[in-house]
Parts: sequence; structure tokens; C-alpha cells
Amino acid sequence: MVPRNNNWQIDVPLTLEAEKALVEFPPLFRQILYNRGYSTLDAAQKYLEAVPPQETDPFGILDLPDAVNRIERAIKHNEHIAIYGDYDADGVSATALLVQVLKWLNAQVEGYIPNRFNEGYGLNIEALEYLRSKGVKLVITVDCGIRSLAEAEYARNIGLDLIISDHHHPGREIPQAIAVINPKRQGDPYPEKNLAGVGLAFKLAQALLHNRKVNIPTKSKDIELNSFYDLVAIGTVADLVPLIGENRSLVRAGLNEMQSPKRQGLLSLLMISGLNAKKLTASDISFILGPRLNAAGRLDTALTAYKLLITENLHEAGLLAQELDAQNQERQKLTRSAQALAEQITQADNLDNLLLFAVHPDFNPGVVGLAASRLADLYYRPAIVAHQGESFTRGSCRSISEFHITEALDQCADLFEHHGGHAAAAGFTIRNENLSNLRARLQKIAEEKLGSKDLTPTLFADAEIYLSELKPELLEFLDKIQPTGYGNREAVFVSRQLHVNYHKIVGKNNAHLKLSVSDGRITYDAIAFNQGYWQDQLPQEVDILYTFEMNEWNGRMNLQLNIKDMKPSHPPN
Repeated sequence: MVPRNNNWQIDVPLTLEAEKALVEFPPLFRQILYNRGYSTLDAAQKYLEAVPPQETDPFGILDLPDAVNRIERAIKHNEHIAIYGDYDADGVSATALLVQVLKWLNAQVEGYIPNRFNEGYGLNIEALEYLRSKGVKLVITVDCGIRSLAEAEYARNIGLDLIISDHHHPGREIPQAIAVINPKRQGDPYPEKNLAGVGLAFKLAQALLHNRKVNIPTKSKDIELNSFYDLVAIGTVADLVPLIGENRSLVRAGLNEMQSPKRQGLLSLLMISGLNAKKLTASDISFILGPRLNAAGRLDTALTAYKLLITENLHEAGLLAQELDAQNQERQKLTRSAQALAEQITQADNLDNLLLFAVHPDFNPGVVGLAASRLADLYYRPAIVAHQGESFTRGSCRSISEFHITEALDQCADLFEHHGGHAAAAGFTIRNENLSNLRARLQKIAEEKLGSKDLTPTLFADAEIYLSELKPELLEFLDKIQPTGYGNREAVFVSRQLHVNYHKIVGKNNAHLKLSVSDGRITYDAIAFNQGYWQDQLPQEVDILYTFEMNEWNGRMNLQLNIKDMKPSHPPN
């Protein structure tokens, strides 16, 4: 593999005014704060403490008061309620949250999560008919439904009341329902537009518990909202919504809650994953917990993940955690196979295309999104990977910052049975006879949007520094910017003209590169994950873009550079 020549962009130095305002912090950390938009002491302290924004009253969300009134009426009259979720970690955690809150409020409630393979994404008429046959009177969606116009109409026609709670990008028309809770709706005044599906479920629960007009049985133990922050953190991080503003506050609270896990299923999942709850980070959710919860819905039914999050039985939790871990291992095998096939198809097609499109009957529908993500990362192009069935093709899309994939799909709305998503990720169902037309139209849209752009990925760094500026005490301050992730990047640095003392390939399939680098005054160990290809072509001097961390291995702690990108050094001017 040939290393990709990424662009590196280093943030501009902070102003003299910001330097003075942030003087109580170390110099390098002042720059990090300034790069994230905090140039006053008050703003910086609120950011570091993850203080919630002032405007977080759930009743400020459009239609939410109507939803609360209808739910309270359902509880008062003992009507059967169904929480209709999605099969990913966001939808599953949102379903678990609302079911548990409503049960505490003495509601007759159950969770329903569609099967990816039999039912597809979102509301479907067969499920609505099934729920009505069971006596359900009120359906509340979480993480789906914002584009389910026909399904909403069907629910109304068969006498099912419907509340839609969904954070996905709305279409031109809003479904007709008792309430449609989505801050992205036009005219919605709620300031935080990027709550995850579980974040919206939490706001609904917050409003219900605040209002609490229904009778609470005296035998019920008290309930605290902070006991649900763990679910909010899991779904929010796993769904890749920006970790700023209210989301950042919710995830920080959730990580704090998870340090002493009270949820039996979460404790079992942490144990099977080999994670230390006391040191849990958002990255652990992204790369370890989230994939295991998602694996259930990718391979079979997401009910395994849902049951894990709501069970109070120690034995059941252990068995469910083991099942999720095994499913995740199988998911990894299927993903590798799908990635290889998707790359083969796109290479045979035309890698000069500005939008990559891979369709095949052999793709497992549960991993097409992961394969699309791999294509988008590898070639820095919007990518679509789709499973083609006998009559319909179901696809997942992943995109780049320069191309809003859902807006592109909206321009082809007449071709789809269903579609929807975010700027960076989306999905669709289409009849096979419309597939070639879709491909041609999306390629044309991509050419119009991307044809004049330089599609070289840009990696951002906070500062260019000498290795001697990396002090152990800096790590204490870097911990304060957690949780990091999408929208709140970790601190990244660039150092140049570093001498490579030694290097070797490590890990499964020799995928990673371990090395030692020096600037002539100080030496650091470093790791470059998934960059083992450098082993036979690494020059004596390199420029590196990296994060600074404490590495723990076999009980030993040492400072380490985590290299994100590397280039041969050029002689200084």
C-alpha cells in the first residue's frame, strides 16, 4: 500500500488578547482552547467543565408538549404503548431509555425494534398492523419516522396514535402525527439541533418526569434522570453526532455515570470487552462498546442488545454480553469480506468517478454501511454500497465533508421507496429497475458539487511543536477536553525532522508500526496504527502528525506518541 499524501493544516496562533485571557493555562493548552473557539477565561472554563447550555428546557422543542399530554393520557387510561426503535446503538439505547422511564411511570409499555433483514429501516405497515393486533393504542418512534409519510397515514387510518421522535434530516413534508419531535424541523426554536435519537428520547423523558401529572404507585422506588445518562452517552457517541454544546454535557455526564456502572448489562459488556470502567472514554464507546451493540442488529435482531440494556438479571446479562461479543467477531469477518468485494467492484468500475457505487447480491445488508465507510475513508469520495435483492436494492451511503449525501438523495427522491439520513451518512430502498438511473443521476450531482474541488483529505493539527514541549502534566489538561470525537477533536500536534531510531511491525497481520523518534534532544516511543506498510519504505527522518497519550501495557505506563499520519522529512529551508 502506498501512503496517501494528506494535506496538513495547522491552526493559526492565538491572538495576544486570548493569550492574556487564558494565562492561567499552560501555553500549549491555551492554543488548544483557542483553536476550539474559546478565547476568554469564562468560556474556556464552561467548556472544560462541560457546563450545559442555558436553553435546554425540553418543552421548547416543537410538539413536545403535545407528546407529553398524549402519553400522560395513555398512562392514565392504561392504554398499551409501544416504543418503536431502530436497530443501531442509538435506536436501541433510546428504546431502552423510554421503556424503562414509562414503566416507572406505571405505563403499559413494550419495546419494538424492526428486523433489518425482514422489515428494513424505520416504520413499516406490517409492524404497525401487528402492534394494533396486540392492542397497542399509541406508538412512539425513537430514531426513526421523520420520512414515514405513508406509514403515518396508515397508522391514522387503522386507529393508531403516533408520536414521532427522530433526529434525522426531515424531508419536504412532515408526517401527520399527534406530535413530531425533531429540532431540525423548520421553525423549531430549540437551539441544539444535533441531538442523537437517544438525546431526544431523553428530552421526552425529562419532560415527562418534570410534568408528572400521572399517578405514581407508592411502591415504586424513586427514579433519577442521571441513571439514564449512560444510555444517552452510548447512543450519542455511537451515532457520531457532534460532541459540542448539550451533547458534550450529556456525554460527559454519561461517562461519569458509567465509571460506577449500575446497569447490569453494561457491567457485563464492559467485562467481556476488557474495559476498565474507571478509565472509560468516548473512544471506548466508539470502537469497543458501540460495535458490539450494533453487531446484533447487523447480523440478526437488535433485540439481543436491547435486552442487555434493560435486564437486571446477572446471569442473563452475562449470556447476552457473550452473544454480542461473538456476533461482533462474526461481523468483523463479514465486514472484511464486504470491504474486499466493494473495493474490487469500484476498481473494476472506475476509481476516477467522484462518487463510488458498489452493488452486489452477495453483500450482507448488515455491513454495507461499514463497507461504504471504508471506501469513503480509503479513496476520499462519497461511497454507496448496496445489497441487491430480487426486487429491491437497499443501500448505505457514507460521505465526505464536501458532499451532503442526504441532500443529494433528496434530488433523486422520485426514484426511492424510502430514503433519509444525515450530511455524512444515509440509507435508501429502491426498486431494481430504478438503480441505473439513480447511479447516473448521483454521479452527475457529484460532478457538479465536487468536480472543481481538490479532493485531498485535510488533517488538522493544533500546533507545530518540538518534542520537548510535551510535558507529562499536559496530559492532565488534555483529559479536560474529553469527551473528544466528532465535532470536538482530540488535541493533535505536528513535529518535523525527527530521526527514526528504530521501527518494527506489530499486531495481527503486521498491521501496525511501532517506532522510536528523536529530535536530537528528547526521544519518544510511538505507535502508528494501520500503518505497517511503512516498514519497508520508512526514511531516516520523518514529519509526524500525532496525539500525545499515556500508554498502559502489562501494568507498565509510559508516554507515547500516537501517529495519525507521517511523511518523509524535507531539508529545512
